Amino acid sequence: VSMNHTSVVEFVLLGLANSRQWEITLFVLLGIAYLLILLGNISVISITLTNNFLQTPMYYFLRNFALLEITFTSTFLPSTLYSLLTERKTISLPGCFLQMLLFYCLGTCTLFYMAVMSLDRYVAICHPLHYPAIMNSRFCLQLILGCWALTFLLMFPPTIMTVQLPFCGPNVMNHFYCDASLLLQLSCTDTGFIEELMFIILIIILPGTLIVTAVSYGCIIVTILLIPSAAGRRKAFSTCSAHLLVVMVFYSTCIYRYIRPAQRGGQDSDKVLSLFFSVLTQTVNPYIYSLRNRQVKQALKEKILKFSGSL
Repeated sequence: VSMNHTSVVEFVLLGLANSRQWEITLFVLLGIAYLLILLGNISVISITLTNNFLQTPMYYFLRNFALLEITFTSTFLPSTLYSLLTERKTISLPGCFLQMLLFYCLGTCTLFYMAVMSLDRYVAICHPLHYPAIMNSRFCLQLILGCWALTFLLMFPPTIMTVQLPFCGPNVMNHFYCDASLLLQLSCTDTGFIEELMFIILIIILPGTLIVTAVSYGCIIVTILLIPSAAGRRKAFSTCSAHLLVVMVFYSTCIYRYIRPAQRGGQDSDKVLSLFFSVLTQTVNPYIYSLRNRQVKQALKEKILKFSGSL
């Protein structure tokens, strides 16, 4: 990317706190959250890879989802923690552009993954007899590749266009990661076309994947209501309600952050919203989607007992 007309060599990220006491507090809280994200998702990956009873489409998607979550949070949380600990607020131009590209691509892919996993649960619960034939290994791979293909097809053009913009100053962003909407505000050229393009893409991605997820869970709820056993209905609703709560928090904060009317960004409330969908939901996802599952808990218990026995 040509930087001949760029005078800015780094950006200043104001971060999450204005006082040293709050920075230390947030460092501890976010450090714990990042540790839980890593431990939870690594546990899901290792258990589903090594247990023969977990080689089903559902756990195939959960394993890929866990790997995606580790990668997504690692694009910004380590640098955020480093900034909180050392009070270093700057990030280089190439580092900022790379972080923005990875954040939006991996975040978009997360939305597609959540829609795919809801479709998988819909087929498994509503059409159990046809599930093995429909969700075969080839189709599962095609769904995963399709998520990545759609992500890069939709997100690469606007992010690359943003990277090529000239930046002449100021260079201060009121955020804890390089946000595309804030970068556009700092450019010293007209960014109207890129802003409209990004808004259209977000309108396609966010409501589109939300509709797929909502319709899938709606059909699942209808099927659950037909279960004759009251205990079976309670158990199914317990799992389904937890999934829906995470989905609601993730989508509501994303939609309000990125496609609300007259959105310009740079407010403190934007950072709080970003923490919800980029940290909070990522922290609870492995426990909501995987580690609460009876088969996964049994496999984890066996691993712990085996490890304890070897010691």
